[in-house]
Amino acid sequence: ALAVRFLTRRFIGEYGDTEFIYSHTLTMDGREILFHIWDVPNSQEQAEKGSSEEKRIQWADSFVLVYSICDRDSFNLLPLKIQFIKAAKERQSQEKVSIVIVGNKRDLHHQRVVSSEEGRLLARSLDCGFYEVS
Repeated sequence: ALAVRFLTRRFIGEYGDTEFIYSHTLTMDGREILFHIWDVPNSQEQAEKGSSEEKRIQWADSFVLVYSICDRDSFNLLPLKIQFIKAAKERQSQEKVSIVIVGNKRDLHHQRVVSSEEGRLLARSLDCGFYEVS
């Protein structure tokens, strides 16, 4: 949902469990920046496929990991995913990997099970950026 919103400025309510690669050019500060976004839905089945996940990690320059503030399990997956990403990227390069954690569905505050403070603390402890969005 976030990738489509970023690319099209539209919100679409329903998404399948399919991965896509999107390309998008954006002008920032007078420079054109080309984004290639590999949108990968998370599932337990995919989490068990370590080798294909490592290929995605090697492909990427930075990462945005999204969890639902209404879903504790999606939040609880983040520390292991971040450790996996950092370990895979450090084997490739000594540069710090750029990771941002995004808590989604902020508009559903009445269904919240993960506090903003928990998200901020996790991000700080893992040296990641943090945002909450709707």
